[in-house]
Order: sequence, then C-alpha cells, then structure tokens
Amino acid sequence: MSVTAHLEELKKKHRTLSEQVDLAQRSPAADTIEVAAMKKQKLKLKEEITRLSG
Repeated sequence: MSVTAHLEELKKKHRTLSEQVDLAQRSPAADTIEVAAMKKQKLKLKEEITRLSG
C-alpha cells in the first residue's frame, strides 16, 4: 500500500470516528468511557496522519 493510499484510509477512519463520537455525545445514554476511548483513538489517528503528511 502506498503512503498516499494509507493516508487516505487513515483520514477515512478519522472521519468515521468523528461521526460516531458526535452521535454518541448526542445520545442521552452515552457511555462516557466509550466516548473517551473513541476520542483517544481519533487522536492517535490524527497524530499518525500528521506524521505521515509531514
């Protein structure tokens, strides 16, 4: 897999996680631990995207 393709896949995963976090936070029965885990995963993806872009 090329770096560009890998980068696009990471961006796609990041967008998907963003949507999931938004939906979870709007839910009155949101599991705060699960939301926190998704945010942590999202941050790791963002860091990897930044590392590969630079």
